[in-house]
Amino acid sequence: MPTVIRKSVSSMLEGREILHSVSWQVSSSVWSPPTDAFDTEKAYVVRMEIAGMREEDFEIAFQNGTLSIRGFRPDAPERGAYHQMEIRSGKFVTRVAVTADVDVDVATADYKDGFLTVLLPKTSFDTAQE
Repeated sequence: MPTVIRKSVSSMLEGREILHSVSWQVSSSVWSPPTDAFDTEKAYVVRMEIAGMREEDFEIAFQNGTLSIRGFRPDAPERGAYHQMEIRSGKFVTRVAVTADVDVDVATADYKDGFLTVLLPKTSFDTAQE
């Protein structure tokens, strides 16, 4: 069974409702999309939820055991008096510490249906269980 690492922040409101709060940074306009990182028997997988992008809009790098995903999601062209605003835009970056030995030379990235999935094959795994 894979180990799943999920970044989320929850806060309680009036003891009953749970709201997922967004970590807005006053000093910086850089934000981080929701990201899951987990490993399977054969690979380390990073999956990011980021709709409204194209595959070529991402910059993916691996250095010193850390996977970095950067990009820029443009602001929606519609302007008006917002009553609620939760969809973030602008420059984003996510860094994930990869806890397995992986072969970066054969890593793949796929963007489909608003999700970017980076697959980092492990350099060694137990082939007897296949």
